[in-house]
Amino acid sequence: MKVLVTGGLGFIGSHTVVELIANHYQVVIVDNLINSKIGVLNKLEEITGVKIPFHQVDVTVENTLKAVFKQHGFDGVIHFAGLKAVGESVEKPLAYYYNNLVSTIMLTKMCLKYSVGKFVFSSSATVYGEQESPLREDLELQTTTNPYGETKAISERILSDTAKVNPGFAVSMLRYFNPVGAHPSGLIGEDPKGIPNNLMPYLTKVARGLLSELSVFGSDYDTIDGTGVRDYIHVMDLAEGHVAALSKLDQGVKIYNLGTGKGTSVLELINAFIEVNGVNVPYQIVDRRPGDLATCYADPGKAQKELGWKAKRDIKDIVKDAWRFSHTLV
Repeated sequence: MKVLVTGGLGFIGSHTVVELIANHYQVVIVDNLINSKIGVLNKLEEITGVKIPFHQVDVTVENTLKAVFKQHGFDGVIHFAGLKAVGESVEKPLAYYYNNLVSTIMLTKMCLKYSVGKFVFSSSATVYGEQESPLREDLELQTTTNPYGETKAISERILSDTAKVNPGFAVSMLRYFNPVGAHPSGLIGEDPKGIPNNLMPYLTKVARGLLSELSVFGSDYDTIDGTGVRDYIHVMDLAEGHVAALSKLDQGVKIYNLGTGKGTSVLELINAFIEVNGVNVPYQIVDRRPGDLATCYADPGKAQKELGWKAKRDIKDIVKDAWRFSHTLV
């Protein structure tokens, strides 16, 4: 099976490429390199031992995307190519709505035009809005707390409505929680351009002395220690979940949470990082961020039952692998 992976040089996309190739899929990557680096391609080829076709393409641009679909006969698409920072989406809503929605529309259009029957979508737990955890797939979606989450909810509706009237187009929407960690080789991991928006890459930079201190956003939530609680899932578990979803996708619309089912607070994660890696991480408590929730974790039972998938790695694996990867960065 030949699979197009959009955003395949990004954090989650790159790890999923490794798992796809390990499971004997042919992979083609498209990425516009806005928040990823071309050097990741060499590292993917080093890990997998396979030459991977790559196109530097913005999937919101129809003509260039069409050329990729015409060149390759795809059996499936896994769509990661989206802007993904909650805080930034509050500041730049138009950029998020344009990129995330138009990319989904263009890819769906190409799948119908070129008879590509399987579409796995990188969704998010933010589509649940402010609901009590654990979050289940059968919950009615609420108004999301930020434009990023809204783009994921609207993309889900676009894909779902399209699949309903096109029986040959099957969709699996994966709502995942907080991906962290890195490949155990240390060759690939989370390496955003500029100052990181996400906790783990910022934390590793502080631990290495590249940034002075970590900001913890809010300490007055109704949680175990006042900091936000999240379902941190190892990126390799997440990658395995995408392969499981693709392999079981045959018809209709499927929705799965990919999480551990366990909440961990920001301070618990920081303390685990300090303890496991034997390093110092200076931090300060600052005001809450707009759009953040107090607690968010998954009920992952459906994915375990229907896909045979379950997160296997724990917080210690996460902080150890993230720290190992951080030493490969300049």
